[in-house]
Amino acid sequence: MLINLFLFPFNFLNKIFTIFGEYVLLIMKIFQSPREWKDYIGITFDQMMIIGTKSIPIVIITSIFSGMVTSVQSAYQFESWTPTWFVGSIVGESILLELAPVISALVLTGRVGATIAAEIGTMRVTEQIDAIESLSFNPVLYLIFPRVVAGICMFPILVVIASFFGIFGGWFAAIMTLDVTTYDFFKGFKTWFHPFDAFFGIIKSFFFGFTITSIACFQGYNAKGGAQGVGEAATVTVVTSCVMIVVLDYIISEILI
Repeated sequence: MLINLFLFPFNFLNKIFTIFGEYVLLIMKIFQSPREWKDYIGITFDQMMIIGTKSIPIVIITSIFSGMVTSVQSAYQFESWTPTWFVGSIVGESILLELAPVISALVLTGRVGATIAAEIGTMRVTEQIDAIESLSFNPVLYLIFPRVVAGICMFPILVVIASFFGIFGGWFAAIMTLDVTTYDFFKGFKTWFHPFDAFFGIIKSFFFGFTITSIACFQGYNAKGGAQGVGEAATVTVVTSCVMIVVLDYIISEILI
């Protein structure tokens, strides 16, 4: 019993590194046949429509209310001792630098990541991937390449949309409930705005898009155990992606700021 307890950390680390190695090897297979990428461009555009277009409503809703909450909380914190135009600066910087990319990524982890893991996982447990291989198709390029590329391409666009509607939500809450004029709000927004702020969240979104889609593809591709295995793949995808998002958010912020 004591020996098992002593060995548990080593076994856990061994399992983590084994899974990470399998993940890296799977992703590397995408880059082993770049000449074949052109054969899967059509599927990639289909995935861009699925990942991007169908995610716009949930991104708009979450970003609007994130901006409204940020506006209200900022006004509450600065009440009675700072000018009202500070609200615009806090909302703008918070949305562009942090809330738009991170909250959008967390929401899309469930919307996109779980869906991809369930789709590929179902194909794995029903032996459809084996059928694809028997037809001389490359299952990695056929299933994983289009989804990962679509995530990398569409997540920045979704973050731009989230940033716009997040600032809109903050402005709407400010003028409707906080007695802040439009002039004061955008005066504050421009005071501490730097051109790089507009690209900060977009840079994060490239990494978030790759992380979410690649983890989902890996979990789905290695799913086993029938319907229960598919459910576990989707669950592990969401949990792992959420953890990686906050970790990457810190790392990228340390590097870029």
